[in-house]
Amino acid sequence: MAQKPSIPKGTRDFSPQEMVRRNYIFDTIQKTFQRYGYLPIETPAMENLSTLMGKYGDEGDKLIFKILNSGNFMSSVSPESPMYKGNFNVVRDPNTGLMKVDTEKISKDLLPAISEKALRYDLTVPFARYVVQHQNEISFPFKRYQIQPVWRADRPQKGRYREFYQCDADVIGSNSLLNEVELVQMMDDVFTALGLGVMIKINNRKILSGIAEVIGEKEKIVTITVAIDKLDKIGKDGVNKELQENGVSDAAIQKLQPLIEFTGSTAEKLNFLRSLLASSEIGLKGIEELEYVFKTVDASGLSTANVELDITLARGLNYYTGAIFEVKVNDSRSEFTSSITGGGRYDDLTGIFGLPNMSGVGISFGADRIYDVLLELNLFPESVTASTKLLFVTFGEAEQTYCLPLLSRVRKAGVNAEVYPDANAKMKKQMGYADDKKVPFVVIVGGDEMQSGQLAFKNMTSGEQEKLTIDQIIERLM
Repeated sequence: MAQKPSIPKGTRDFSPQEMVRRNYIFDTIQKTFQRYGYLPIETPAMENLSTLMGKYGDEGDKLIFKILNSGNFMSSVSPESPMYKGNFNVVRDPNTGLMKVDTEKISKDLLPAISEKALRYDLTVPFARYVVQHQNEISFPFKRYQIQPVWRADRPQKGRYREFYQCDADVIGSNSLLNEVELVQMMDDVFTALGLGVMIKINNRKILSGIAEVIGEKEKIVTITVAIDKLDKIGKDGVNKELQENGVSDAAIQKLQPLIEFTGSTAEKLNFLRSLLASSEIGLKGIEELEYVFKTVDASGLSTANVELDITLARGLNYYTGAIFEVKVNDSRSEFTSSITGGGRYDDLTGIFGLPNMSGVGISFGADRIYDVLLELNLFPESVTASTKLLFVTFGEAEQTYCLPLLSRVRKAGVNAEVYPDANAKMKKQMGYADDKKVPFVVIVGGDEMQSGQLAFKNMTSGEQEKLTIDQIIERLM
């Protein structure tokens, strides 16, 4: 007996109806990107491993899908390798106290020999590589958008997949904070068009660097941001425990508590931070940048989105250096807690590829998470549930032949239409096909219709039927 086929965990098949809805999201986002002057690019699904590794922090590097070298990939492993000699590094498990083989070290030692490429983790690092590689062909500031899949070796769960699409917009080669303001406006435009209420959370990594400085743990900025970024998931006690386990002093953790616990308006939070970071030059610079963004966004006005300063927003990616963004669903009917959009400013991401001092800022819409929320809240318009608007059903081959030039006219008028291909199928089967595809209108053609030119036009929702010419039908559907 043949084994039932399956797909890898964390990946999905998409039905025609799901694809129509997904394309509705992509089209909405793409139109917004274009409205603000962003241009499309694409990059390969796989990058050189050296391009990706070390750009996302230790935790991010572990989630990169590595690709084994083609052919006999073990042939390049040296006979002196621990894999051959059995000289495995043995360590004590901190949880059980038992001795175990350090498989993580073996993996790191072997990786350069067996893998040179990887699936892209996000679109931002490949974009930085693209900018450096094509710098002589680009006019700066360069506004680009990119809608492509990415892959992460994460544990699959609701709203988190191993293969998913990102919809990125970045502008690089400009230090102006007006770019941050426009990104906020773009997020507002997209979610207004989708009919989804959201909260746009904003912070600045310079503020987080200032906090690490004033609590005496300047060198632990990465540890602190990674821990704080998990506040929504593991709570205050979990954050404190992780900080302690990673060597942050108890005194520094105590100084962090007012920050984690503070609530208030944007003005109150800024005043609190100004007092807390009075001795930190970089922290005060972050406050200054935030004040401009909030002031300018407020002056320009948003359609539906709410905006707030979230002091604990950290975003774990190491390359962020300035403003950081995260969007959460702001609808009491939704149980969705994960972010659906994120981003921030990076001052020297291209520097790692040989092009220093090229500042950029961008955002990424999580199309798959947005899909889940729109489905949960029943926010997809009825118009995106069906692709075929009109179906011709016939009583035989002569009627089907009669319909073909009519079908051509309908399509040329811009109406999605088709004819049932089996001319001799029973009417019940043809109408059932229309029901299954949720086709809203049907034209029934028999001998009388051919003779008179008056076609039976049926509304499949109301059940109403009337006699119309093909011109009248086209006018009705336009």
